[in-house]
Amino acid sequence: MNLFGIHNPIVLSVFILFSSLVIGQERSTKTNVLIVDGFSNHDWKQTSYMVKTILENSGFFEVSISTIPLESKTWRPKFKKYDVVIQNSNNIHDKNLRWPTKVEKSLEKYVKSGGGLYILHSANNAFADWPEYNVMIGLGWRTAKEGVALQVEESGEVAQIPIGEGKATYHGPRNDEVINILTDHPINNGFPEAWKTPDMELYKYARGPAQNLIVLSYAKEEKTNINWPVEWVIAYGKGRVYNSSMGHLWKGETYPVSYQCVGFQTTLIRATEWLAKGSVSYQVPDNFPSASEISLIEKK
Repeated sequence: MNLFGIHNPIVLSVFILFSSLVIGQERSTKTNVLIVDGFSNHDWKQTSYMVKTILENSGFFEVSISTIPLESKTWRPKFKKYDVVIQNSNNIHDKNLRWPTKVEKSLEKYVKSGGGLYILHSANNAFADWPEYNVMIGLGWRTAKEGVALQVEESGEVAQIPIGEGKATYHGPRNDEVINILTDHPINNGFPEAWKTPDMELYKYARGPAQNLIVLSYAKEEKTNINWPVEWVIAYGKGRVYNSSMGHLWKGETYPVSYQCVGFQTTLIRATEWLAKGSVSYQVPDNFPSASEISLIEKK
């Protein structure tokens, strides 16, 4: 399936479906976004396409995609041309897949200088051997020896699990999860205190340096009653980073319910706007989900 072909019937249906969420919210000056992809154990092609579609149909963004070629030595994305970079690649199953060193350094400089970086779902599985990437993302899919983990206590305090204690990062079966707001933030301003999203992977023991990090939300693992972070933001130099386990799209799926979720789409749009500007103007739609009811933009 060629998701980038103009004759793909998904393209037209997705544009029509998303219009009900974003109608009437057009910006005169659009934010420039770059999605970086090219390898992943997830369906990175469809993920990039879906994210591009959601963002552009909000009326707020112009989105480009830079796909890492098989021969990546000459690949040089111009990060500084963009307000936000969305990282949608991971090498968890092949550590030999890497960005060129010059591109790694370029991203570090971009974010330190004030750029915005969105770590999209499995992108926090990537590049465990890149020290500054670990600092930028705060927490990722790592072994127990590769950083601290965070849990949210019932009091709302965030507790650290030291390096070497507990487990490596993992997730169980995908579930409908209630996202509980922990920290008031421009991204979630106007959201209910809790809202439900479908078929999400809840990461347990995400690990990393966890420096300059604020947990925005969490979900409770029913089996253990442990609260695990779902979204967090990181200050890296003058730049802003957003990291979330939402946004799973596996091979063989087409526009899954996790992407149909009004809550996910709204969060994606608002997080990207915040990364670019430090503020958010995109309105929370009337059909935003509640703690008990999922809200979908369904397939036709």
